[in-house]
Amino acid sequence: MVQGQASRSARYQTRINAMNKKTAKKAGSPEKPDTAMVLAAGLGKRMRPLTDKLPKPMVEVHGQALIDHVLDKADEAGIQRCVVNVHYLADLLEKHLSSRKAPEIIISDERGLLLETGGGIRHALPLLGTGPFFVLNSDSFWIDGARPMLSRLAEHWDPERMDMLLAVASSATATGYHGTGDFLMDPEGRLERRPEHIIAPFVYMGVAIIKPELFEDTPEGAFSLNLLFDRAIEAERLFGLRLDGRWMHVGTPEAIAEAEMAIDNSIA
Repeated sequence: MVQGQASRSARYQTRINAMNKKTAKKAGSPEKPDTAMVLAAGLGKRMRPLTDKLPKPMVEVHGQALIDHVLDKADEAGIQRCVVNVHYLADLLEKHLSSRKAPEIIISDERGLLLETGGGIRHALPLLGTGPFFVLNSDSFWIDGARPMLSRLAEHWDPERMDMLLAVASSATATGYHGTGDFLMDPEGRLERRPEHIIAPFVYMGVAIIKPELFEDTPEGAFSLNLLFDRAIEAERLFGLRLDGRWMHVGTPEAIAEAEMAIDNSIA
C-alpha cells in the first residue's frame, strides 16, 4: 500500500470507529431506515431513442414507469420519505412525481450539475437526515421472492459490523444482464471485488443501505459510489444480501421485452 493510501485508510478507520461508538446498538435490533435516496438524474443514453424526449425513470415497463416500480416497493417496505435527484428533463420528472401520494417525495435539484452516483447523494445529504438511508437506483427492477427484498435488507442491517449493505443478485440468472458480475461474498456476507479475468457470482442491484457519515471525506462535485465501495471493502465493512427473487437489468429498449416476459411468467 502506498503512503497516500495508508493515510486515507487510517483516517477512514478512525472515522468508522467514531461512528460505531455513536451508533452502537442497544438491546434489540437497530432502528430501520425510513428514508431513501432515489438516483434519477442520469442521461439514459443507452435507452435511446426512448429517452430522447423522456427521462429514463419515466420509461414504462409492464405499463408503469420504472421509477414508480421502485417507489411502490419503497412504500410497501415502510419507507416514508424518498429524496429524488433530478437533472435530465427534470421538469417532466418532477411533474410525474407530483401525482404520487406515498412515499413523500423531496426533490434534490441537480439542474446544471452532473454529479454521478456518489456526488448526487453527497449533494442531497442535507435532505436525507442524520441516520442510515436506503439508496435506490430509479431503474432498479426486480421480482421479490418469498419476502420483499427491501424489508429483508432493513432487517439484515447491522451498523456495528456494516458501513454499507448492498442488495446483490445472481449474475448467472439475472434477466438482461450480460456482464461478468461485481462481487464475491464470504460466508458471513462480506463482499470483495471481482478479481480480473474471473466471473463473479453476484451483481449489485442498485439497492443499498448506507451510513451518511461515509461522505465526510469525499470530494466535492462528481464521483461514483464505487469510491465508497472500495473504502468499505478495505475496512472489511461492505456486506451483501442476496435477492431470493429475480433481478432484471433494464438498460436498453431491447431489455424491456425481456423484463416484461419475466413478469408475465412470474404471475402466470
